[in-house]
Amino acid sequence: MLRLLLQWVLSALSLLAVSKLLPGFHVRDFENALVIAAVYGILHVLLYRVLVFVAFIPVFLTFGLFILVINAFLLWLTDAFLDQFKIDNFPIALIGATLLTILNGLWRWRVLWDVSMRPGIALS
Repeated sequence: MLRLLLQWVLSALSLLAVSKLLPGFHVRDFENALVIAAVYGILHVLLYRVLVFVAFIPVFLTFGLFILVINAFLLWLTDAFLDQFKIDNFPIALIGATLLTILNGLWRWRVLWDVSMRPGIALS
């Protein structure tokens, strides 16, 4: 449970970082970033595998790079659901999805993996 909470907060920090780096990707503040991260995470859990299955051929032909387009679509869908989150156009969503993927991967590799490997700390 602690691991899920840590991933949620780190995803919100990633959203804030991308909003500072990328013009056209608008997040108001950290509280809104938490809401956006929660909605994006729920949409990701509910739709990601279905979308990858439906788009299997493009994913296969692009050696998995089409997954970034799927992530951009999920970001765009999150934007459609929430007023406090605004993405100006789809190319911004694609760049944002790429940056979020990189940042979240770095968080998982550096913070979550390091914490889970320390003796006496259980993040299950």
